[in-house]
Amino acid sequence: MPDTYAKLAERALRDEPPVEEQALWILDGDDVELLPLLQAAYAPRRHHFGRRVMVHVLNNVQNGLCPEDCGYCAQSRDSEAAVRKYAMKSEEEILEEAGAAVRAGASRYCMVLSGRGPTLETTRRLASIVRAVKDRHPIEVCLSVGLLEEPHARILADAGLDRLNHNLNTSESHYAEICSTHSWSDRVRTLDAAKKCGIGSCSGLIVGMGETSRDIVEVGFSLRELEVPSIPVNFLIPIEGNPLQTDGSLTPERCLRALCVMRLINPRAEIRVAAGREGHLRALEPLCLWPANSLFVDGYLTTRGDEVAATYRMIRDAGFEVEGNDAWHAGPTEDGFRLRGGDAPILRPEVALAAPPEGDAPSRGGARRNA
Repeated sequence: MPDTYAKLAERALRDEPPVEEQALWILDGDDVELLPLLQAAYAPRRHHFGRRVMVHVLNNVQNGLCPEDCGYCAQSRDSEAAVRKYAMKSEEEILEEAGAAVRAGASRYCMVLSGRGPTLETTRRLASIVRAVKDRHPIEVCLSVGLLEEPHARILADAGLDRLNHNLNTSESHYAEICSTHSWSDRVRTLDAAKKCGIGSCSGLIVGMGETSRDIVEVGFSLRELEVPSIPVNFLIPIEGNPLQTDGSLTPERCLRALCVMRLINPRAEIRVAAGREGHLRALEPLCLWPANSLFVDGYLTTRGDEVAATYRMIRDAGFEVEGNDAWHAGPTEDGFRLRGGDAPILRPEVALAAPPEGDAPSRGGARRNA
């Protein structure tokens, strides 16, 4: 069995993916040992990215108001999630939030607009904002705006956009189960438009939407075929009011196996552990950094995540380092003993002495002195 993991690592270092049956074994095999699998996935991760972790910050620039029926999304027309709808933020607000992302250490600032896709007028407005962000800040810019055609992509490419995000989300054969208002091929066409115009593509998947393991493997190989350099791996968040809630498959080990199979199929890609990592990986969360080399901080589009400081602490405690940006200077680290749950006292309440009333001092025996 140790030879199996070593061979997976060797193939990945030669940029050769596992064969389909090996990939399915990684996800489903009863005899898979998690730590050797993580070490196999770590070999290409370390070769291409060292121990660096790239940090991304999302900005939900426009929320709700979407005509699409994607079952996983709190902004879709069919969602009854209690989210506030708002039109596109002002340029001033977007630039201010870009500055906050830089100060937080992000290497990439990701602006996301809900909707089927932008008009040419909106695209030109976004291009102006992309230029302004890049003029002011040493940070890469990613944009997620729905479906795009080549003329739209050309405008954004001329503005210097670094990445265009458009997730495949699942396999072509499963896509109709999660969305009916557009097709899987529509999404591929958007990625092709970005590539033709010289924009780097960012595209990944959501795990936990009722797909089979074969669907996960299929989308992994589709991303490889499309030569996607940046792959976010999301784990479905059960947002109340969404048509898609949970399929019951997302254990911490299942999530780690999915990250490993994405890394081994796409050894050179930036693999990002994305939405849902905090709630689904739980105590095994630090292990996600063995296959993945990037993550989001400070939440997602509509849901909260861990605070920046907590995520950075996890990265350092696992022996990795934040890649950061040219303007970022890491603050003091928080070392030493700490418990989850904030600033609660270390002593258990039932054994701790009650605090004396203000103005009273405890006696040497622990009892309060009488005046």
